[in-house]
Amino acid sequence: MLSRLQQKWGVNGWQLVAILTTFALGGSCCGYLGRQVLTLTGVENAFIKWPLYFVLVTLLWPLCVLVVSIPFGQFSFFVKYLKKMFARLSGKKAS
Repeated sequence: MLSRLQQKWGVNGWQLVAILTTFALGGSCCGYLGRQVLTLTGVENAFIKWPLYFVLVTLLWPLCVLVVSIPFGQFSFFVKYLKKMFARLSGKKAS
């Protein structure tokens, strides 16, 4: 499975470890920041809290992943990855 990711992304073993670590740390950071922002808003109603959390995490994730990718030296990979992801979400052809 990991070799398939290496081939798909065109990276070596160490780069793959750095990319997967960036995904993990960026996602964890995003979840933590989302909870902190919700705490600041003081929203207690679950019908508002969970959709708001989902929106916050969706908006924060790209930023968190880009920031975390800088020390791991994978910023250019994640810029390309996010461009491709946003192109797919918008229905445009990824360049």
